[in-house]
Amino acid sequence: MKRREFLKKAGVGATAAVAATAGTVVNAPFVHASQKSTIRWRLQTYAGPALAEHVIKPQIEAFNKAANNEMVIELYNADQLIPTGELFRAMQRGTIDAVQSDDDSIAAPVDVSIFAAYFPFASRYSLDVPTLFNHYGLKEIWEEAYSEVDGVKWLSAGSWDPCNFATREPIRSVKDLKGKRVFTFPTGGRFLKRFGVVPVTLPWEDVEVALQTGELDGIAWSGITEDYTVGWADVTKYYLTNNISGAWAGSYFANSDKWEALPEHLKTLFKLSMDSSHYYRLHWYWWGEAYYRTHGGKLELTTIPEEEWSIVENEAMKYWDELAAKSPRSAKIVKILKEYTETMKKAGKPYRY
Repeated sequence: MKRREFLKKAGVGATAAVAATAGTVVNAPFVHASQKSTIRWRLQTYAGPALAEHVIKPQIEAFNKAANNEMVIELYNADQLIPTGELFRAMQRGTIDAVQSDDDSIAAPVDVSIFAAYFPFASRYSLDVPTLFNHYGLKEIWEEAYSEVDGVKWLSAGSWDPCNFATREPIRSVKDLKGKRVFTFPTGGRFLKRFGVVPVTLPWEDVEVALQTGELDGIAWSGITEDYTVGWADVTKYYLTNNISGAWAGSYFANSDKWEALPEHLKTLFKLSMDSSHYYRLHWYWWGEAYYRTHGGKLELTTIPEEEWSIVENEAMKYWDELAAKSPRSAKIVKILKEYTETMKKAGKPYRY
């Protein structure tokens, strides 16, 4: 459904409701007093259609089936109803009921938002994200941060794929990053500017054409699984195996009033469906990142030597300290990330090499 059609239909529905209450309804069918109408939500994801087939559509279809017509969630893809950068405000107003995205991209007005999506080198593997949230205290920190904002309920975080470069020209050295116009996430983009990268913001559906026309030199938005799934492997030539993050940290959000109005069994059902989605993504991306490197056939793999890539990793630690100074809560998160990283290093293989 186009955004204009959505708004038009919403207006027509409101007009019809007013007219019905103002006039006399003739031959209205009898409705039993105990019959409840179906709860309907509109949920918009950060993902385009091809990617949504994996990262959220199975979850929503399963939820709708299990809800047995008590509740139906209508799923919309990236920018289909609301521009991604306006989703937080739209949830607050109730224009959209729920969102799947990262805090950074939807411009969440909380200090934790800068640590979402691809916070540089915060994770090495996909399991790092749920471990940090469920066993190192990030879940409680996120709940605290969103309790200070009206209108939006943070529900759950999960991990996606790593952040690698797919480009039109090869990257074999850190200096090759200089001047590259790259589609990426806000916080990741601010970090990459230190190496001469030019972050570019575009609607998700325009990225493929921008790569074809040369408006973009590459993307640092995903791992190789998404490059093949959404068609970006067809318009780029090279894939850099070094990544700036081992897993994207994304979340589910809902309008607070709509969430609180749900009966407890539907809240539980939605939480279970989120967990199912988190689990599916863990193994789908883990499979895809290895499979497409070895069987993809479209992208040539390049690698920056570890001794040179350590320059980028060391700069990330400076970036962490700068952001820690922004608020006590930011400092707490950075402290957790440092402790976690040190624990993983001490644990050795397979946690860290």
